[in-house]
Parts: sequence; structure tokens; C-alpha cells
Amino acid sequence: MIDANAAGVAGIAGRRAVVTGANGGIGRAVVGALRAAGAEVDGWDVDGPGIRPVDVTDRSGVEAAWRAHEEDVGPVDLVVTAAGVMTDDWDRCMAVNAGGVRHVLDAAVSAMTPRGRGCAVVISSNAGTTPRAEMAPYAASKAAATSYARSVGLATASDGLRVNIVSPGSTDTPMLRGMWSSTTDRDAVLAGDPHRYRLGIPLQRIAEPADIAAAVVFLASDAAQHVTMHDLRVDGGATLDM
Repeated sequence: MIDANAAGVAGIAGRRAVVTGANGGIGRAVVGALRAAGAEVDGWDVDGPGIRPVDVTDRSGVEAAWRAHEEDVGPVDLVVTAAGVMTDDWDRCMAVNAGGVRHVLDAAVSAMTPRGRGCAVVISSNAGTTPRAEMAPYAASKAAATSYARSVGLATASDGLRVNIVSPGSTDTPMLRGMWSSTTDRDAVLAGDPHRYRLGIPLQRIAEPADIAAAVVFLASDAAQHVTMHDLRVDGGATLDM
């Protein structure tokens, strides 16, 4: 876990960061971890205290917010896309989970490429690489986000930009708890369900948002300066090495 004692992490301290989905469970944890590591963080979401109101599905709105932020405080060094939804609505999943990533990464690349440096971390999901029963729209949108991020990372590597992905499994957030109907649901997630071809979690724990944030801090730091286009699975072994 990243806390105040981690202030001054190499490659993060003093850098300017933008985090989308900053009012969500993982987004809030990422904002806190980056600030603890010494970054100046601007949190974006559709609403919330201390949040810059930005709808990532609105491409022109994202571009305007990026320009406004850089004009106000200076060039952005690091961006983390944590905005996401889990719903059966295909269009909504694609608009937020895939389109939102595209809009933010495109704005970042446009600004960072002339400077020859920059880092992006996309919060995706292990569902983006492993089929999930009854989660087709969500899984497809996360697969699209992961693929887009890796392709952008390939295209911009020679310009000095790094683009990586963090793919959580089940994480203790309001989104996950909203899917539960009883106290037994946590145990069911840990155990898995062979009838739905779903493996449980070998580490026998649900991730905390701080676990995901710690992975983001690593990928954004100089400790990962030679890492790009990597998809870091943070799911307690739920997808093994698939």
C-alpha cells in the first residue's frame, strides 16, 4: 500500500497528474496514492467534492478540460483513466469504458508527444481478457480499452511516452457491492462458480482499492521506466496466467 511515508517516489514527486473517475472507489484511491507519492493531482469525474466536472464520453469536453488544466497549472506528466461503469447496456459500457479511454488518451498523446515525455495508465479489468458469463458488454468494452491502450503505447513509444494497463479483478468498491444481494456473495466470489466457468480467487481475498492504486504508482514511477504496453493483472490469481 502507498501512504504518506511514500512521499517522493522517483518519477512521480512534483509531477502533474490527471485522474479520471476520481470520485469512484479505485479512482479515489489512485488520487490519494499519487498525492502521497508527491504528485499534484487534478481529479476528474462527472461530479463530487473537489472534482473537475468532466464527462469522458464527451470528446470535445475532454479536450477543453485538458487545455484548461494545462493553461491553469502547466503540462500534465501523467494520466490515469479510472472512469468506468458496469452495466448490461452495451452502448453505455462502450461509451464510458472504451470511448472514455480513447478520448482521454488521445488528448494526452496530443499534448505529450511534442514534449517527448509522458505516462498513461489505463484501469481496465481482467474481464477484458477472460470471458465472463452475463458480462458481455462490460468485458467487450474493457477488451477494447486494453487493446486501444496497447496500440497507443506502441505508436508513441519512440516519442518517449509510456502507456500501461492495470487490470483488477473483484475489488471492494461500491460498484462491486452493488452487485451483491447477501453476505454470502463475497464467499461466492472467492470460491468461484464452475457452472459459469469462473475461477475463484486463489489468494482468498477481495482486492482493496489501495491494491490497485499501488500498482498504478509503480507503473507511473521510474521503477517502471522500461515498462510499456504491459497489462498488469491485479486479481489474486483469478485469471491465472491467461
